[in-house]
Amino acid sequence: MALPLIRAIGLRKEHQMALTTVHALRGISLELHRGDFIAVVGPSGSGKSTLMNLLGLLDQPTAGSYFLADQDVLALDPDQRADVRNRRIGFVFQTFNLLARGTALENVELPLVYAGVARRERRRRAEAALAAVGLGDRRDHWPSQLSGGEQQRVAIARALVNDPLLILADEPTGALDSRTSLEILAHLQTLNDAGRTIVLVTHDAAVASHTRRVVVMRDGRAEREELVPEPLDARAPLAEAEHGNGRVWRLAPAPAA
Repeated sequence: MALPLIRAIGLRKEHQMALTTVHALRGISLELHRGDFIAVVGPSGSGKSTLMNLLGLLDQPTAGSYFLADQDVLALDPDQRADVRNRRIGFVFQTFNLLARGTALENVELPLVYAGVARRERRRRAEAALAAVGLGDRRDHWPSQLSGGEQQRVAIARALVNDPLLILADEPTGALDSRTSLEILAHLQTLNDAGRTIVLVTHDAAVASHTRRVVVMRDGRAEREELVPEPLDARAPLAEAEHGNGRVWRLAPAPAA
């Protein structure tokens, strides 16, 4: 059997606040294989965004181990971790995080600039990434000239441009209306069908119903995992995608202690 793409073992994260220790994560263990599409769900304060920050090397755990493509990334120095983060992980955030003074194309090029890719090559790759999310004709538009859904698609193109091993999406539909949210989920599902590994953080069970596996978090712990028996297809006709014909995944009650 192939080695997992992600192997996290006993991840803990603590914050010291005055005389109080806040336990953001309390020993999370998780494995993902290439091509997985999972949702990490839970209420505010459950630790789901903290987990994403650790998986994305935006922060370091207080304790535990983390292997990405069988590499012990926590053993790397800060510059090495930054290089792994830029080359192997793509990020999509709720707030888009686009540079207001850059065009769509320039925003997508940004990871390639950090990677030292030559101008002509990064232009070619950025144009291809924008075309892949249906925005090839919007390459010269400023973020202020784009709708919320278009801005998020630019962010997805930026996440893809370095051909990452892993895409981390933190509440990617949180700032969008329901119709536009379905469009973004449809793009993520298409990427997953093409073999991309995606971790989607959300508080919304309806959004999680579009993924293949769900990790339910509460109070810094992974309370349970569930398979989504029949993921909802956001690419289906809008009426079916919105109403789900009764197929929308719901959080099952926790088993009795």
